[in-house]
Amino acid sequence: MIHLSMLRDNIQRVRERVGKNVAICVPVKADGYGHGAVRIAVAAIRSGARFLAVASVQEGVELRESGIIAPILLFSLPIPEELDQVVAHHMTPLVGDPEFAAEVARAAEAAGEVVPVHLKIDTGMGRIGCRPEEALALARVVQSFPSLRIEGTATHLSVADSSSANDMAYTKNQLRQFRAALDSLRAAGINPGIVHAANSGAVVLHPDSYFDMVRPGLLLYGYPPVEDQADTVPVHPVMELITHIVFIKNVKKGEAISYGRLWTAPRDTIVATLPIGYADGLDRSLSGRMEVLIQGKRYPQVGRICMDQCMVDLGLDSTIPRWESVTVFGGDPRGPSAADLAQELGTIPYEITCGINRRVPRLYVE
Repeated sequence: MIHLSMLRDNIQRVRERVGKNVAICVPVKADGYGHGAVRIAVAAIRSGARFLAVASVQEGVELRESGIIAPILLFSLPIPEELDQVVAHHMTPLVGDPEFAAEVARAAEAAGEVVPVHLKIDTGMGRIGCRPEEALALARVVQSFPSLRIEGTATHLSVADSSSANDMAYTKNQLRQFRAALDSLRAAGINPGIVHAANSGAVVLHPDSYFDMVRPGLLLYGYPPVEDQADTVPVHPVMELITHIVFIKNVKKGEAISYGRLWTAPRDTIVATLPIGYADGLDRSLSGRMEVLIQGKRYPQVGRICMDQCMVDLGLDSTIPRWESVTVFGGDPRGPSAADLAQELGTIPYEITCGINRRVPRLYVE
């Protein structure tokens, strides 16, 4: 279940944090982090988001073919063969080197279009983009092509979600380098356009990173990027993963459950089967390491998680009926969240929500 009202509320909380004059870019890559890109995009735009962002050309095409006309930033670099679609579907690519700028310019010129681009400056992420001292030269290359227009300038902060002294200093240094690059552009009479750097962590910890636009992802989908700062921007999970009990059986002490006989009943008990497994996105590594919420109470998952099913130990609670709803994760404080599952796996909530397979139906609640 996808709670669009929570998304709208989370956007409002971010807006209150950054101020009404700072634009919000909502990342909807990876199918809206598993929430459904198109419905999330529509709700975000209706809530005042100025930009959307995707990683692949195919993701951008899906939005356009669904009737979405808002600006779409393309975070990852497409290959040259995809640039015709970038131009045709009016996506805005990041440009971080002269060679790629030339490729985009050729595709734009062939289509008779002027394509807006955002300069990408690498201040310490080490992924894509030019070095800060190369920003002016890159801007001049972009300006040399009549088919390109500098619409914005961006960087990405790699440890903005960490409040450790070393990481705070690293982020401050990234921002200093970014400002120096911006100053070099302006001193040469080049308008950097929409300046943006802040991800979710920066929205919480680094107000000096807001510039003209912020790009929070984790916050908007309902998870605080910095645990000890959860109250700074209070948000609520948008996704709630719900299934149902499809089978209930009495299990005797010593009987084994599921593949590998990883779990045997320590006592006579009642075990429920749920129609959800690792093919749905319930990571197999969570086997025996997670709980689910049933009727307001937590129950342990037992045995190995299968491709399509898993089992839960109900103890001797015979009051829980077959077909009862089960929350795997969500926003109910009595039960687990995606952050809880992520912590158990040593990962981040993104990986949990992104991993929910498309075969799992999304029910959107306004």
